Amino acid sequence: MSYLSQYFCAKVSSLAKIIALDIGGKRTGVAETDPLQIIATPRETIATETLLAFLTQCFANERYEAIVLGDPKNLDGGDSDNSVRVRQIHEKLKIAFPTKELILIDERFTSKMALQSLVTSGVKKKKRQQKGEIDMVSAAIILESYLNSK
Repeated sequence: MSYLSQYFCAKVSSLAKIIALDIGGKRTGVAETDPLQIIATPRETIATETLLAFLTQCFANERYEAIVLGDPKNLDGGDSDNSVRVRQIHEKLKIAFPTKELILIDERFTSKMALQSLVTSGVKKKKRQQKGEIDMVSAAIILESYLNSK
């Protein structure tokens, strides 16, 4: 292996992913980046009540440097029905994972954008009606928004 290949491999292996969450009352959509933090990919949907255990497992298995949370807002920029829940989870995450950067990103319209994305990509109506699909894609849109803002 050439010196340049070794350097690049070492550099890539030292990079960390970013994970994004679209938090809801029952479900949380999860998305993550690649280690180079270029591409946001939907990962899965989990029960919101299992979020801390899920993240603990993720962080034990792979390197993540930041958690991006969708910040729910109304059209006028005020708090939505879900704002209190997200703030409470944000505080719990600060305590549970003090070494991770926590970022809040405006998530207005992400569900509508996720549904449109699923329609345009040819996902069948039956699968689109599964809320978990929209939650995962919403998390990826939130993560893309963060990556574009960097």
